[in-house]
Amino acid sequence: MSDDGQHPRFMGLTGRPLSTAVSVVATTGFLLFGYDQGVMSGIISAKPFNAYFPEILYNSTWQGFVTAIYEIGCLAGAITMLLYGDTLGRRRAIMTGAIIMILGTIIQVTPIKGHNAGAQFILGRTITGVGNGMNTATIPTYQAECSKTSNRGLLICIEGGIIAFGTLIAYWTDYGCSYGPDQLTWRFPIAFQISFALVILIGPMFLPESPRWLLSKDRHEDAIKVIAALRGYRMDSEETRLEAHIIMDSLRASGHKGGNTPFSALFTNGKTQHFRRMMLGASSQLMQQIGGCNAVIYYFPILFEKSIGQTHEISLLLGGVNMIVYSIFATTSWFIIERVGRRNLFLIGTVGQGLSMVIVFGALIPGNENAAKGAAVGLFTYIAFFGATWLPLPWLYPAEVNPVKTRGKANAVSTCTNWLFNFVVVMITPVMISNIGERTSSYSHEHQLMNLGWGTYLFFAVVNACFLPFIYIYYPETARRSLEEIDLIFAKGHLENMNYVKAAKELPYLDEHGIEQMQRQYGFFDEHDTGLEVLGEKQSHGLVSEAVTP
Repeated sequence: MSDDGQHPRFMGLTGRPLSTAVSVVATTGFLLFGYDQGVMSGIISAKPFNAYFPEILYNSTWQGFVTAIYEIGCLAGAITMLLYGDTLGRRRAIMTGAIIMILGTIIQVTPIKGHNAGAQFILGRTITGVGNGMNTATIPTYQAECSKTSNRGLLICIEGGIIAFGTLIAYWTDYGCSYGPDQLTWRFPIAFQISFALVILIGPMFLPESPRWLLSKDRHEDAIKVIAALRGYRMDSEETRLEAHIIMDSLRASGHKGGNTPFSALFTNGKTQHFRRMMLGASSQLMQQIGGCNAVIYYFPILFEKSIGQTHEISLLLGGVNMIVYSIFATTSWFIIERVGRRNLFLIGTVGQGLSMVIVFGALIPGNENAAKGAAVGLFTYIAFFGATWLPLPWLYPAEVNPVKTRGKANAVSTCTNWLFNFVVVMITPVMISNIGERTSSYSHEHQLMNLGWGTYLFFAVVNACFLPFIYIYYPETARRSLEEIDLIFAKGHLENMNYVKAAKELPYLDEHGIEQMQRQYGFFDEHDTGLEVLGEKQSHGLVSEAVTP
């Protein structure tokens, strides 16, 4: 970092270009996440892969396990961030995750048949998952804490939406490699993710740390430099001082004493409502996973091959088309997230997903090929609604709904929830599809046509219907709110004994001075403090540079 007087720079950048650099690295992390999630779907049913790892062939439990062991690694990575994330900091956590992913990828692509190749592959898949779990637990928090209120939702939605583009790249890479030599069909698609991992390893070396994390560690001078650099302000400007004050006031309100946040802080309520806010974030990740997305994304080629009687090549091609639809609709939230709001998008997506699942199970019931083709329509509409709503929102909501004191740990809890239920769903989906429904004796060429799994989709339709009342009653709107305004929503709901959804509607939109006034009103700091006394206290702690001009 170079410091040009009162205008600090990172990578030679300040203001919007620096914020863009942060977003590029964060977005690449989620592109890698999407790629790594999608890459196995085209490989798991390919003949060369099954020939190299014969234990997977014709065994739906093993197919589920090889795909899902990645989720166990991701869960372990998220738990690591829950334990050590606040100590490591956002940048170091992301770089560590990238190193672990590269190591795991190398292990995955170097097995030699006859030398415990299956065990080595599973080990590498698990290690790659650990790195991804660390990154997915950290990157949304880092992005949220470095962003302006006006574009925070957009930037994190771009992160979430870019998962679809990663999956799209993986699908078409799988499809292209399927026409190459046997070894290429699975080794190259897996190895290709290293190119993305290098970006998120090298990029953060030159980027600033989160200013909110720095302030939570009482590194006030460093935080002032980062705020000034990210916003394009002078270090001694009123705007820099005020933003640092507001963050510190929120930290103080949540009981900040410096150092690491204890786990007990996650289970407190009061005016900061740490526990409620953690549960809101974690519930969004839970509902994303049990709403059926993995039943569609992971097993799309297998569903088409077995349920609708297509060849492996046509199934892969249709899976790739589905991913194009997925990616197109994933961009929808980028344009509407601030206007429509988080809450309304959650509700719209839930209705769309539920109705799509009704179409799928209804089309699969008759058990003949023509009727089953109607299921494809439901799968395509499901992925469209999911991509536009439930794909990005559970990454955005926990990162902004949790307060600065517990954000790192609470976001890690949300990510742990995601990976735990991701694992469960990915393990049970192939078994459910194999066992729910009735086999028929019709044949389409050499392929047995099976009335597979309509009950699976009925189950997911009912699950989506159950989401609606929960979201309607408990999810407050956070669109167009600063992270510190969101703290005030929960303080208002607690102190005025009202529903938090209503509190969000009633709290007016505030500027920095309005936020400071409301923080005082709700007792975020001592009533006898005046603005000058607060400033003096922060100057004495190094919050404002000694170079303030008279």
